[in-house]
Amino acid sequence: MRRSGPPGSAGDRHWRGSARLAVSCALLFCALSMLVDWDADTLTPLRTLLWTTLSAAVCAVLLPQRVSAGPGWLAVRTPWRRHMVRTDALVSVRQYDGVSSHLVLRDVHGHRLELDPRVLAANPLLWHELDTGVRRSMERGTLSQGTDVLERLGHRIDDEALQAVLRASGLS
Repeated sequence: MRRSGPPGSAGDRHWRGSARLAVSCALLFCALSMLVDWDADTLTPLRTLLWTTLSAAVCAVLLPQRVSAGPGWLAVRTPWRRHMVRTDALVSVRQYDGVSSHLVLRDVHGHRLELDPRVLAANPLLWHELDTGVRRSMERGTLSQGTDVLERLGHRIDDEALQAVLRASGLS
């Protein structure tokens, strides 16, 4: 399996499937839009360009963030930017709940990163890299806010992993 990051880094193992779904939805939207337009005898080169552009926008909106981590860092790549924080120099971690729950991590260098906590729950290697970095931040005394958030998240991830093991073994 190829990795997008440097050696020793961990990545979101479900990203490719989610990206494939986003591209498939965009292509389906493009094809259906052009088919309806063609059936109505209104398809022109300008309208074809319009549908293609709108499909590219749909793909960009649906494309998930690509999360990767390594010793002391966590990165999130969007179609437009790459955000990275030093997990061994975190200052704060906040969790915002609501329609789309997300974590906001800040480091001593002023870098900020947002990510969906479900990505961490689905990828134990990413969670391990973050947890290791958080422990170093706590040892160094830089992490002033968010230890309770990470503790709750850790318990939730551990509970989900335990349930998955019990289901797989037939004990649940």
